[in-house]
Amino acid sequence: MTRDTLKTLFHPFEAEALPLPAAGERVLFLGAEPGFRLPDGFEAKLTFVQGFRPWFRPLESSEGRVTPLLEGEGYDAALVLCGRHRGANELMIAEAIERVGEGGLILIAGGKDDGIASLRKRLGELVPIEDQLPKHHGIAFWLRRPAEVAGIVEQLRAGNGERLLEGRFVTAPGMFSADEIDAGSKLLVENLPDKVFGAVADFCAGWGFIAAELAVRFPKMFTLDLYEADFASLEAAKRNLAGVGSMQKNFFWHDLQGEPVSRRYDFIFMNPPFHQRRAAEPDIGQGMIKAAAAALKPGGRLIMVANRQLPYEKTISAAFSDQRELARSNLFKVLSARR
Repeated sequence: MTRDTLKTLFHPFEAEALPLPAAGERVLFLGAEPGFRLPDGFEAKLTFVQGFRPWFRPLESSEGRVTPLLEGEGYDAALVLCGRHRGANELMIAEAIERVGEGGLILIAGGKDDGIASLRKRLGELVPIEDQLPKHHGIAFWLRRPAEVAGIVEQLRAGNGERLLEGRFVTAPGMFSADEIDAGSKLLVENLPDKVFGAVADFCAGWGFIAAELAVRFPKMFTLDLYEADFASLEAAKRNLAGVGSMQKNFFWHDLQGEPVSRRYDFIFMNPPFHQRRAAEPDIGQGMIKAAAAALKPGGRLIMVANRQLPYEKTISAAFSDQRELARSNLFKVLSARR
Protein backbone atom coordinates (compact mmCIF):
# COMPACT_ATOMS: atom_id res chain seq x y z
CA MET A 1 0.00 0.00 0.00
CA THR A 2 1.33 3.43 -0.94
CA ARG A 3 2.42 5.48 2.04
CA ASP A 4 0.02 8.42 2.54
CA THR A 5 2.87 10.92 2.86
CA LEU A 6 4.05 10.04 -0.66
CA LYS A 7 0.63 11.12 -1.91
CA THR A 8 0.89 14.29 0.18
CA LEU A 9 4.26 15.12 -1.37
CA PHE A 10 2.99 15.04 -4.96
CA HIS A 11 -0.41 16.59 -4.22
CA PRO A 12 0.66 20.22 -4.93
CA PHE A 13 1.53 19.19 -8.50
CA GLU A 14 -1.75 17.31 -8.97
CA ALA A 15 -3.72 20.23 -7.49
CA GLU A 16 -1.91 22.57 -9.91
CA ALA A 17 -0.61 24.65 -7.02
CA LEU A 18 2.86 24.10 -8.47
CA PRO A 19 3.96 23.75 -12.09
CA LEU A 20 5.15 20.31 -13.10
CA PRO A 21 8.94 19.91 -13.50
CA ALA A 22 9.72 19.91 -17.19
CA ALA A 23 11.86 17.73 -19.42
CA GLY A 24 15.52 18.62 -19.12
CA GLU A 25 15.23 19.65 -15.45
CA ARG A 26 16.96 17.74 -12.66
CA VAL A 27 15.07 17.00 -9.43
CA LEU A 28 16.62 15.62 -6.25
CA PHE A 29 14.36 13.33 -4.18
CA LEU A 30 15.63 13.01 -0.60
CA GLY A 31 14.18 10.29 1.61
CA ALA A 32 12.70 8.66 -1.49
CA GLU A 33 10.55 5.60 -0.97
CA PRO A 34 9.05 3.17 -3.48
CA GLY A 35 5.32 3.10 -4.21
CA PHE A 36 4.82 6.63 -5.50
CA ARG A 37 3.07 7.60 -8.73
CA LEU A 38 4.40 10.59 -10.64
CA PRO A 39 1.71 13.02 -11.80
CA ASP A 40 1.04 13.04 -15.53
CA GLY A 41 3.39 15.53 -17.16
CA PHE A 42 6.16 15.22 -14.55
CA GLU A 43 9.01 14.87 -17.02
CA ALA A 44 12.11 15.96 -15.08
CA LYS A 45 14.95 13.54 -14.43
CA LEU A 46 14.86 12.30 -10.83
CA THR A 47 17.78 11.40 -8.59
CA PHE A 48 16.57 9.30 -5.66
CA VAL A 49 18.51 9.31 -2.37
CA GLN A 50 17.72 6.36 -0.10
CA GLY A 51 20.08 4.52 2.24
CA PHE A 52 17.60 1.88 3.47
CA ARG A 53 18.27 -1.11 1.25
CA PRO A 54 14.74 -2.67 1.26
CA TRP A 55 13.53 0.64 -0.26
CA PHE A 56 16.66 1.26 -2.35
CA ARG A 57 16.26 -1.98 -4.29
CA PRO A 58 12.75 -1.37 -5.71
CA LEU A 59 13.69 2.24 -6.51
CA GLU A 60 16.34 0.85 -8.87
CA SER A 61 13.54 -0.14 -11.24
CA SER A 62 12.14 3.42 -11.29
CA GLU A 63 12.93 5.86 -14.04
CA GLY A 64 15.83 7.82 -12.60
CA ARG A 65 19.07 7.28 -10.72
CA VAL A 66 19.13 5.95 -7.16
CA THR A 67 22.01 6.37 -4.71
CA PRO A 68 22.50 5.87 -0.95
CA LEU A 69 24.67 9.01 -0.81
CA LEU A 70 23.99 12.57 -1.88
CA GLU A 71 25.75 13.54 -5.09
CA GLY A 72 25.87 16.62 -7.26
CA GLU A 73 24.55 20.15 -6.97
CA GLY A 74 22.76 22.75 -9.04
CA TYR A 75 19.49 20.81 -9.13
CA ASP A 76 16.43 22.64 -10.43
CA ALA A 77 14.27 21.41 -7.54
CA ALA A 78 14.26 19.07 -4.56
CA LEU A 79 11.59 16.88 -2.99
CA VAL A 80 12.02 16.00 0.69
CA LEU A 81 9.96 13.16 2.19
CA CYS A 82 10.19 13.52 5.96
CA GLY A 83 10.08 10.69 8.48
CA ARG A 84 9.84 10.40 12.23
CA HIS A 85 13.32 11.66 13.15
CA ARG A 86 13.34 15.44 13.33
CA GLY A 87 17.13 15.70 13.28
CA ALA A 88 17.36 13.55 10.16
CA ASN A 89 14.61 15.64 8.53
CA GLU A 90 16.45 18.88 9.27
CA LEU A 91 19.66 17.44 7.80
CA MET A 92 17.85 16.44 4.59
CA ILE A 93 16.35 19.92 4.24
CA ALA A 94 19.78 21.49 4.79
CA GLU A 95 21.18 19.32 1.99
CA ALA A 96 18.29 20.23 -0.30
CA ILE A 97 18.86 23.94 0.29
CA GLU A 98 22.57 23.58 -0.47
CA ARG A 99 22.20 21.48 -3.60
CA VAL A 100 19.36 23.29 -5.38
CA GLY A 101 20.20 26.29 -7.53
CA GLU A 102 19.19 29.79 -6.47
CA GLY A 103 15.42 30.27 -6.82
CA GLY A 104 14.85 26.51 -7.17
CA LEU A 105 11.82 24.83 -5.63
CA ILE A 106 12.15 22.84 -2.41
CA LEU A 107 8.99 20.84 -1.67
CA ILE A 108 8.74 19.16 1.73
CA ALA A 109 6.06 16.78 3.05
CA GLY A 110 5.47 14.75 6.16
CA GLY A 111 2.77 13.15 8.27
CA LYS A 112 0.91 15.12 10.92
CA ASP A 113 1.68 12.40 13.47
CA ASP A 114 5.39 12.75 12.69
CA GLY A 115 5.59 16.43 13.65
CA ILE A 116 5.51 18.04 10.20
CA ALA A 117 3.63 21.10 11.51
CA SER A 118 6.34 21.92 14.06
CA LEU A 119 9.02 21.35 11.43
CA ARG A 120 7.24 23.76 9.10
CA LYS A 121 7.08 26.36 11.87
CA ARG A 122 10.77 25.89 12.66
CA LEU A 123 11.76 26.27 9.01
CA GLY A 124 9.50 29.29 8.59
CA GLU A 125 11.60 31.09 11.20
CA LEU A 126 14.67 30.62 8.98
CA VAL A 127 13.38 31.14 5.45
CA PRO A 128 10.09 32.37 3.90
CA ILE A 129 7.58 29.58 3.22
CA GLU A 130 5.82 30.16 -0.10
CA ASP A 131 2.70 28.10 0.57
CA GLN A 132 1.37 24.81 1.94
CA LEU A 133 -1.34 22.22 1.28
CA PRO A 134 -2.71 19.62 3.71
CA LYS A 135 -3.72 16.26 2.27
CA HIS A 136 -3.77 12.56 3.19
CA HIS A 137 -3.16 13.16 6.94
CA GLY A 138 -0.05 15.19 6.14
CA ILE A 139 1.16 18.60 5.05
CA ALA A 140 3.17 19.62 2.02
CA PHE A 141 4.87 23.02 2.05
CA TRP A 142 7.40 24.66 -0.20
CA LEU A 143 9.94 27.43 -0.48
CA ARG A 144 12.45 28.85 -2.94
CA ARG A 145 16.15 28.55 -2.40
CA PRO A 146 17.44 32.00 -1.37
CA ALA A 147 20.69 33.50 -2.59
CA GLU A 148 22.38 33.27 0.81
CA VAL A 149 21.96 29.92 2.56
CA ALA A 150 24.99 29.49 4.84
CA GLY A 151 23.21 30.74 7.98
CA ILE A 152 20.07 28.70 7.29
CA VAL A 153 22.05 25.51 6.72
CA GLU A 154 24.16 26.11 9.82
CA GLN A 155 21.08 26.43 12.02
CA LEU A 156 19.43 23.34 10.55
CA ARG A 157 22.56 21.29 11.21
CA ALA A 158 23.14 22.67 14.72
CA GLY A 159 22.67 19.88 17.26
CA ASN A 160 22.20 17.29 14.52
CA GLY A 161 25.81 16.24 14.06
CA GLU A 162 27.52 12.99 14.92
CA ARG A 163 27.40 11.77 18.52
CA LEU A 164 30.01 9.78 20.43
CA LEU A 165 28.54 7.25 22.88
CA GLU A 166 30.64 6.10 25.83
CA GLY A 167 33.71 7.56 24.13
CA ARG A 168 33.69 4.65 21.63
CA PHE A 169 30.79 4.67 19.22
CA VAL A 170 29.98 7.18 16.49
CA THR A 171 26.27 7.58 15.69
CA ALA A 172 24.10 10.15 13.89
CA PRO A 173 20.43 11.24 13.84
CA GLY A 174 18.12 8.75 12.16
CA MET A 175 20.12 5.68 13.17
CA PHE A 176 18.57 3.13 15.50
CA SER A 177 19.50 3.93 19.11
CA ALA A 178 21.55 6.96 18.10
CA ASP A 179 21.34 8.66 21.52
CA GLU A 180 22.10 5.72 23.78
CA ILE A 181 23.01 2.06 23.58
CA ASP A 182 19.86 0.00 23.13
CA ALA A 183 18.77 -1.85 26.28
CA GLY A 184 17.97 -5.01 24.33
CA SER A 185 21.44 -5.09 22.79
CA LYS A 186 22.94 -4.60 26.24
CA LEU A 187 20.96 -7.56 27.58
CA LEU A 188 22.21 -9.75 24.72
CA VAL A 189 25.83 -8.72 25.36
CA GLU A 190 25.41 -9.45 29.07
CA ASN A 191 24.39 -13.02 28.17
CA LEU A 192 26.94 -13.99 25.54
CA PRO A 193 28.18 -17.61 25.49
CA ASP A 194 31.46 -18.51 27.15
CA LYS A 195 32.94 -19.42 23.77
CA VAL A 196 32.38 -17.87 20.37
CA PHE A 197 34.59 -19.10 17.52
CA GLY A 198 34.92 -19.67 13.80
CA ALA A 199 32.85 -17.68 11.33
CA VAL A 200 30.53 -15.25 13.12
CA ALA A 201 27.90 -12.81 11.85
CA ASP A 202 25.95 -9.93 13.33
CA PHE A 203 22.61 -9.62 11.55
CA CYS A 204 20.92 -6.19 11.75
CA ALA A 205 24.23 -4.86 13.04
CA GLY A 206 23.29 -1.17 13.19
CA TRP A 207 26.27 1.02 14.04
CA GLY A 208 28.11 -1.98 15.48
CA PHE A 209 27.64 -2.21 19.25
CA ILE A 210 27.11 -5.98 19.44
CA ALA A 211 29.82 -6.69 16.87
CA ALA A 212 32.31 -4.48 18.71
CA GLU A 213 31.67 -6.32 21.96
CA LEU A 214 32.13 -9.66 20.20
CA ALA A 215 35.42 -8.48 18.70
CA VAL A 216 36.73 -7.42 22.11
CA ARG A 217 35.63 -10.53 24.02
CA PHE A 218 36.36 -13.25 21.46
CA PRO A 219 39.58 -12.32 19.65
CA LYS A 220 40.04 -15.87 18.27
CA MET A 221 37.06 -15.60 15.92
CA PHE A 222 38.15 -16.28 12.35
CA THR A 223 35.80 -13.81 10.69
CA LEU A 224 33.21 -11.30 11.87
CA ASP A 225 30.65 -10.26 9.24
CA LEU A 226 28.21 -7.40 9.76
CA TYR A 227 24.93 -7.24 7.81
CA GLU A 228 22.93 -4.00 7.95
CA ALA A 229 20.17 -2.51 5.79
CA ASP A 230 20.86 1.14 6.66
CA PHE A 231 23.80 2.49 4.66
CA ALA A 232 24.77 5.26 7.09
CA SER A 233 24.68 2.90 10.09
CA LEU A 234 26.94 0.43 8.30
CA GLU A 235 29.42 3.20 7.48
CA ALA A 236 29.43 4.15 11.17
CA ALA A 237 30.00 0.49 12.11
CA LYS A 238 33.11 0.41 9.91
CA ARG A 239 34.50 3.31 11.93
CA ASN A 240 33.41 1.85 15.27
CA LEU A 241 35.12 -1.50 14.62
CA ALA A 242 38.31 -0.09 13.13
CA GLY A 243 41.24 -1.47 15.12
CA VAL A 244 39.00 -3.61 17.36
CA GLY A 245 40.17 -7.22 17.30
CA SER A 246 42.49 -8.87 14.77
CA MET A 247 39.94 -11.10 13.02
CA GLN A 248 38.89 -10.45 9.44
CA LYS A 249 35.84 -8.16 9.31
CA ASN A 250 33.42 -7.81 6.41
CA PHE A 251 30.58 -5.33 6.05
CA PHE A 252 27.50 -6.02 3.92
CA TRP A 253 24.84 -3.47 3.01
CA HIS A 254 22.14 -6.08 2.77
CA ASP A 255 18.39 -6.68 2.80
CA LEU A 256 18.19 -9.86 4.86
CA GLN A 257 14.56 -10.48 3.93
CA GLY A 258 15.01 -9.90 0.22
CA GLU A 259 18.59 -10.94 -0.55
CA PRO A 260 20.09 -14.38 0.21
CA VAL A 261 23.19 -14.73 2.37
CA SER A 262 25.86 -16.72 0.54
CA ARG A 263 28.19 -17.38 3.49
CA ARG A 264 27.69 -19.90 6.29
CA TYR A 265 28.35 -19.27 9.98
CA ASP A 266 29.06 -21.00 13.28
CA PHE A 267 27.32 -18.23 15.24
CA ILE A 268 24.83 -15.51 14.32
CA PHE A 269 23.90 -12.75 16.76
CA MET A 270 20.89 -10.57 16.13
CA ASN A 271 18.74 -7.74 17.46
CA PRO A 272 16.16 -7.60 14.65
CA PRO A 273 13.83 -4.66 14.04
CA PHE A 274 10.14 -5.23 14.57
CA HIS A 275 8.71 -2.23 12.71
CA GLN A 276 9.44 0.07 9.77
CA ARG A 277 6.57 2.46 10.50
CA ARG A 278 4.82 2.98 13.82
CA ALA A 279 2.96 -0.32 14.14
CA ALA A 280 4.70 -3.51 15.24
CA GLU A 281 5.41 -5.90 12.36
CA PRO A 282 6.53 -9.21 13.88
CA ASP A 283 6.87 -10.76 10.42
CA ILE A 284 10.07 -8.72 9.95
CA GLY A 285 11.76 -10.52 12.84
CA GLN A 286 10.32 -13.84 11.71
CA GLY A 287 11.90 -13.29 8.30
CA MET A 288 15.23 -12.51 9.95
CA ILE A 289 15.05 -15.75 11.96
CA LYS A 290 14.49 -17.75 8.77
CA ALA A 291 17.40 -15.95 7.10
CA ALA A 292 19.63 -16.79 10.08
CA ALA A 293 18.60 -20.45 9.99
CA ALA A 294 19.51 -20.65 6.29
CA ALA A 295 22.91 -19.00 6.90
CA LEU A 296 24.02 -21.20 9.82
CA LYS A 297 26.14 -24.31 9.45
CA PRO A 298 24.69 -27.57 10.83
CA GLY A 299 25.01 -27.28 14.59
CA GLY A 300 25.47 -23.51 14.38
CA ARG A 301 23.84 -21.23 16.95
CA LEU A 302 21.57 -18.22 16.73
CA ILE A 303 21.51 -15.89 19.73
CA MET A 304 19.01 -13.07 19.50
CA VAL A 305 17.22 -10.50 21.62
CA ALA A 306 13.62 -9.46 21.12
CA ASN A 307 10.79 -7.63 22.82
CA ARG A 308 9.13 -9.95 25.31
CA GLN A 309 5.69 -9.81 23.69
CA LEU A 310 6.83 -10.79 20.19
CA PRO A 311 5.90 -14.41 19.31
CA TYR A 312 9.14 -15.66 17.79
CA GLU A 313 9.38 -19.02 19.54
CA LYS A 314 7.09 -20.80 17.05
CA THR A 315 9.17 -19.57 14.10
CA ILE A 316 12.36 -20.69 15.83
CA SER A 317 10.93 -24.15 16.55
CA ALA A 318 10.12 -24.65 12.88
CA ALA A 319 13.64 -23.75 11.73
CA PHE A 320 15.93 -25.04 14.54
CA SER A 321 16.48 -28.33 16.34
CA ASP A 322 16.23 -26.80 19.81
CA GLN A 323 15.84 -23.47 21.55
CA ARG A 324 15.95 -21.97 25.02
CA GLU A 325 15.60 -18.65 26.75
CA LEU A 326 18.85 -17.31 28.19
CA ALA A 327 17.62 -14.19 29.95
CA ARG A 328 14.61 -11.95 30.44
CA SER A 329 14.06 -8.38 31.59
CA ASN A 330 10.94 -6.26 31.95
CA LEU A 331 11.05 -5.51 28.22
CA PHE A 332 13.28 -8.04 26.47
CA LYS A 333 14.19 -11.72 26.19
CA VAL A 334 17.37 -13.35 24.90
CA LEU A 335 16.81 -16.56 22.94
CA SER A 336 19.29 -19.20 21.85
CA ALA A 337 18.67 -21.80 19.12
CA ARG A 338 20.78 -24.50 17.48
CA ARG A 339 20.55 -25.39 13.79
